[in-house]
Amino acid sequence: MYTSKIIGLGRYVPENVVTNDDLAKRMDTNDAWIQERTGIKERRHIKKGDGNSTSVMAVKAAKIALERAELDAKDIDMIVFATLSPDMYFPGGGVEVQEMMNMRTIPALDVRNQCSGFVYAISVADQFIKTGMYKNVLVIGSENHSGGLDFTTRGRSVSVIFGDGAGAAVVSRSADETSGILSTHLHSEGKHKDELSLQGPSTEYWVPEIIADDPQENIPYYPYMNGQFVFKHAVVRFAEVIHEGLAANNLQASDIDMLIPHQANLRISQFIQKKLGLSDDQVFNNIQKYGNTTAASIPIALTEAWEAGKIKKGDLVVLAAFGSGFTWGSAIIRW
Repeated sequence: MYTSKIIGLGRYVPENVVTNDDLAKRMDTNDAWIQERTGIKERRHIKKGDGNSTSVMAVKAAKIALERAELDAKDIDMIVFATLSPDMYFPGGGVEVQEMMNMRTIPALDVRNQCSGFVYAISVADQFIKTGMYKNVLVIGSENHSGGLDFTTRGRSVSVIFGDGAGAAVVSRSADETSGILSTHLHSEGKHKDELSLQGPSTEYWVPEIIADDPQENIPYYPYMNGQFVFKHAVVRFAEVIHEGLAANNLQASDIDMLIPHQANLRISQFIQKKLGLSDDQVFNNIQKYGNTTAASIPIALTEAWEAGKIKKGDLVVLAAFGSGFTWGSAIIRW
C-alpha cells in the first residue's frame, strides 16, 4: 500500500460580488434575514460575458494547484471532478477540463454527490493511489449555481444561500508514511433524497413538459430544500462521521488542528464546533464571503486556510460534508 498526500491546492471565485442588499433588490428579503439564518453576507456569481463556466473555473483552480505541486498537466494520471452543475447535461465536466488543459488520454471521472462531492472525490483519488494504480490525481470541485436559481421571492429560501466557484487539489503518491490521507468515511441515506433535490430537467421532467404543467407555482427545475429537516440531519451526521474518522485512527476531537466543514450554513458549522468542543482557531469558515458553493466549498476553504498559514506540516486536518442524497463523509489527513 502507498500513502496519498495533497501536494497542491488552488481556488478560483468569480470577481462579481453579490451582496445580500443586491439580492434584496430582486426579491423580498433583507441582509438581516439572510445573515440570521445562514451567516452569509455575500457570494460570488458568474457574470454574463466574463468567460466563466463550471469547467472554466475548474481549470483556473486546477492550474494554480498544479503550479503549487510543481507538476504539469501531462503529469496527471486521472481527473476526478465533483459538481452538480456541469456545463452540459452530458458529457461531464471532467473531459472538458481534460480538453482545456491539453491532457493525455487519462481517465476522467465525474462525481455527482453534491455537497459531499469533494470528500467522495478525495476518497476515490486516495484509493486509486493507495492501490498503486495512479501516481498523481487531480481532484476538483466546481459549481455554477447562479445559472440555475430562482431569483424571485418564490425561490429566496434557496437562492440566497448559493454561490459560484471552484477549488482543486493534486493528490499524489508519497513514500512518507507519517503524513497524508489517513482514512476516508462515506455514507448515504436515499430515503431522504427528495428533501434536497432538483428534479428536472431530467428524463422524468423535460423542459417543454415542465412549462406546460405550471410554470408559476411548481417548477421542478429549480432546487428544492426542506431547510429545517436538512439542518436537523446535518448536525447529527456531521458529528457522527467526524467521530467515526477520529476513532478509526485512535484520535480524539481535541487532536484536531483544523476542521474544514462543508460551507452549507454557518449555524451548522457553529453547532458542530460547539459539539466537538473546538475553538475558533480549530475551525475554518468562509461561507460569509462565498455562500454555499457545494462541491467547491471544501477545496476553496481548504486552500484559503492553507494560504493564510492556518494549516502547517504535521497538523491534523479533518474534512467533513453533508448534503443532498442524503450523503455525508469525512477525510482525516495528517498534513
